Amino acid sequence: MATIKPFKGIRPPRELVEKVESRPYDVLNSEEARAEAGDNEMSLYHIIKPEIDFPEGTSEYDPRVYDKAAENFQKFQDNGWLVQDDKEQYYIYAQTMNGKTQYGLVVGAYVNDYMEGRIKKHELTRRDKEEDRMKHVRVNNANIEPVFFAYPDNKVLDQLIMRYAATEPVYDFIAPIDGFRHQFWCVANDEDIKTITDEFAKMPSLYIADGHHRSAAAALVGAEKQRLNPNHKGDEEYNYFMAVCFQASQLTILDYNRVVKDLNGLTSEQFLEALKKNFIVEDKGTDIYKPARLHEFALYLDAHWYSLTAKEGTYDNNDPIGVLDVDISSRLILDEILNIGDLRSSQRIDFVGGLRGLGELKRRVDSGEMRMALALYPVSMQQIMDIADSGKIMPPKATWFEPKLRSGLVIHKLS
Repeated sequence: MATIKPFKGIRPPRELVEKVESRPYDVLNSEEARAEAGDNEMSLYHIIKPEIDFPEGTSEYDPRVYDKAAENFQKFQDNGWLVQDDKEQYYIYAQTMNGKTQYGLVVGAYVNDYMEGRIKKHELTRRDKEEDRMKHVRVNNANIEPVFFAYPDNKVLDQLIMRYAATEPVYDFIAPIDGFRHQFWCVANDEDIKTITDEFAKMPSLYIADGHHRSAAAALVGAEKQRLNPNHKGDEEYNYFMAVCFQASQLTILDYNRVVKDLNGLTSEQFLEALKKNFIVEDKGTDIYKPARLHEFALYLDAHWYSLTAKEGTYDNNDPIGVLDVDISSRLILDEILNIGDLRSSQRIDFVGGLRGLGELKRRVDSGEMRMALALYPVSMQQIMDIADSGKIMPPKATWFEPKLRSGLVIHKLS
């Protein structure tokens, strides 16, 4: 069963939310955060990217930067830019992209569920990135930014959410840059709170969709606090961390594509010939070509688009990893032909999220920066859940979720 609880969120007043809210810390660099914050002293970037308060070039891992995050977090509370709710409650967070809305429940997720595998992951995490976020959680004694979970579709929760969605939201704004709509409601009714808690208790698992490092860091800090408290009872707030949970069928996963700097010494003709061992190769001309189905890829090379259809026997439909297009392309193109074995460390490859479109792939190849591009059909949420249930891990750079959660709509304190 999945254990969750309501919490007393720390939130901006309605009239300040668009001043405070921001993109997540990991989708932009320090220079971009500095530019977006500008002269807005209420921007959450002063807490989640506090290196912007230091001279340009200051490392985001400088110990002074973490201390500045805590100083700014306290400043935001002292100035009334962030205010804690009086009552423990759940929250509903809706995002609308391209006319489609997905509704998430903001909850306190149970640390022990993560540690014992009831909150399931599908990606590996890096210890250095975990430690960075752990430092941020420790110094603030709070989960400043949420993680992104999925749960199996649930009619009771869907009906409850839709009832709130028919009322006026607490927040309702269009985010700059991407233009997506974000809405937010508070669920303070005791009966509704009980319904949400009880429905989650019926679920055997929750699934991390996005934010594996934040999830690991939040859970590890909670577990650390359990060990260090000689009077630990189990009901302390640090036993929970903040997550936004969406019904699996509502989520949009975009393609996550690859651009490669060279052909490993091959000519274009030799590369295309090598592909024919495992793929049916068709020249699609000069117009952008998008993969239409699983096991079909789009290759952009020398101003031409090609479709690559994986031949029977090159993948295993009974293996949740082996059936993935990201695995097929990694094994049979990037590794076997191009000798790119480690996607996490190779300097010869880069990755382009599907929101940028295939035109971005074409641009980077046409500019001469890259030699070729490979577009993949997106992974499904069911595939992610199947992999998580099997205990296996997806290849790196396999999923790109949109829209991203905005940060600063609600914060969870650990005490």
